[in-house]
Amino acid sequence: MSFITVAVADVARTRAFYVDGLGWQPIFEADEVIMLPVADRVILSLWSVAGFTAEIGAEPASGIAPITLAHNLATEAEVDAVLAEAAALGATVSPATRREWGGYSGYFADPDGFRWEIAVNPGETGAFVLPPTR
Repeated sequence: MSFITVAVADVARTRAFYVDGLGWQPIFEADEVIMLPVADRVILSLWSVAGFTAEIGAEPASGIAPITLAHNLATEAEVDAVLAEAAALGATVSPATRREWGGYSGYFADPDGFRWEIAVNPGETGAFVLPPTR
């Protein structure tokens, strides 16, 4: 996977959240799109609804998207810090809890309602998604 593309209602509001708020640095910006590197060779592409519709030929669905975006971290303290940062930016946050599957995670919704899971994932799965320590 190299791109994750989502439609956003207001590109300026989305930029304020991800770039001005979270401090992510765009690799590309235009009137209807912001592209943010989110992993090694993976870009989160945030398109205006109009641009998204023109690109794929159909309007996006509304309501809660049946998908989550996830960001895994090494410690529970890091999870709590990211969720606190999202809350400070006005995101709706579900606090982190210990999960049946052995991890620790919580969620926040970005300005368009896309849910981000912020997690510590134990074992081999967690080791696979985290960058190597130096």
